[in-house]
Amino acid sequence: MAKELAVGDKAPDFTLPSQSGDTVSLKQFRGRFVVLYFYPKDDTPGCTKEACEFRDADRTVSKLNAVVLGVSREGAASHQKFIAKYSLPFTLLSDEETEVCQAYGVFKEKSMYGKTYCGIERSTFVIDPEGKVKGIFRKVKVDGHVDAVLSVLKA
Repeated sequence: MAKELAVGDKAPDFTLPSQSGDTVSLKQFRGRFVVLYFYPKDDTPGCTKEACEFRDADRTVSKLNAVVLGVSREGAASHQKFIAKYSLPFTLLSDEETEVCQAYGVFKEKSMYGKTYCGIERSTFVIDPEGKVKGIFRKVKVDGHVDAVLSVLKA
């Protein structure tokens, strides 16, 4: 198993398909901050609240020379519906094979109602313009999360 990412580590590069079918690579954003957030599922209560809070902070994020990228295992069609329903201004990426989730250490064993399964642990990584991890939020609680991310961007 890979060692867990720490602040100061080089962020694992990746290339994933976006909701529009384009491929998006981390290296495209060199020179800007990247808020890379992993979430379990499109259009579920916690994930919707988190996405809408990032949406509502979009102007502030842009002013801080940053871009938000959301990552889940859902495909492009699901992402397109989610974006349209909530007017999300940022790109959602599909990691159906969980390679990027595993590289960032967010694909974890979880349990719900006595059943154990593997899934995405809600997590956010703030990556600096040189591609290094500047902030890590694991097991994210949605309330207040976007403000905490903005604090790291402003620091």
